[in-house]
Amino acid sequence: MEIWVLGALGRTGRAITAELERRGLPAVLVGRSRERLDATGAKFVVADGAEAIAAEIRRQRPTVVINTIGEYAATAPAIARACLPGGHYVDMAADLVAVRRLLDLHDEALAGGSTFVTGAGFGVLATEAVVAKLCEGRDTPSRVQVDALASVAIKEGAVGVALAASIVDGVTAVSARGASPRTLVLPDGESAKVAGIDSGELIAAQRASGAPDVTVFSGLAPTAPVVRALLPLLGRLVSIPAVRRFAVRRLAAVRTKSAPRPRTHTWGHAIVTWPGGATREGWLRADEAMDFTAGVVGETAARLARGEGKPGAHTPASALGADVAEAAGGTFLL
Repeated sequence: MEIWVLGALGRTGRAITAELERRGLPAVLVGRSRERLDATGAKFVVADGAEAIAAEIRRQRPTVVINTIGEYAATAPAIARACLPGGHYVDMAADLVAVRRLLDLHDEALAGGSTFVTGAGFGVLATEAVVAKLCEGRDTPSRVQVDALASVAIKEGAVGVALAASIVDGVTAVSARGASPRTLVLPDGESAKVAGIDSGELIAAQRASGAPDVTVFSGLAPTAPVVRALLPLLGRLVSIPAVRRFAVRRLAAVRTKSAPRPRTHTWGHAIVTWPGGATREGWLRADEAMDFTAGVVGETAARLARGEGKPGAHTPASALGADVAEAAGGTFLL
């Protein structure tokens, strides 16, 4: 029973590998540098690129594959399909295109007895789990609004390709409905600005609630009026593949300095409204967002390795239940 971590030498891959080891689940490290992999002393597989990785998966048949190499819209379908039949797949995609593409593989995963999980990270699960809790045992609501507010500690070093791609996608995914920025007052008394964004949280909240009207706000979305005015143009430019690759490559090479997280907690928030006017509100509180993400991936991989996931392609709470957020270190305030 092997759990593979793709991109294991990157920032996110190292955090997830440490989380798996903490749970007594040693990982098989997958990367492109034999020298660096060998220096870890762990079991490893050398493969460069999604197609080469997929070939190794088909040959060696790991139980669970965790994809941290990023560019999920491009890499996830080939790697997930390589897990069929019977193997399981996990990624941390958060943009609309990547999440949809993985969920579109539902029938293939179902037929192969595999569970594919996308969005196994802070934003998607933190909001999806609150919505699922608020809607449990109730009729379909008419409207859902969710807020994802990460508190991330910056570590010294290069940004890296996976994180750079997520930042580029997130910054340019301004909500098409033009949801205006607002200040969100948090349960612990702190506050933060959030702005509308179209992201993977939108799909997860729609699926968890069935509501026809879902709005997503994020603390990662720019709130300054001048910046927001320029984002539609920037989004069109970045939609050109060559421009996007250039932007990701340049951002990935940027080196950051260490900085503490800006707020005490990380928060997922939802307000659910029903046709008759009834409203429920809830929060999920977690600590540092990347630590929570590593916990989500570790818990998801552990459950899939035990055969606890629903076959098909899902977001985390859909595959494993909303309580996976608690098991990963979150606390519900409903």
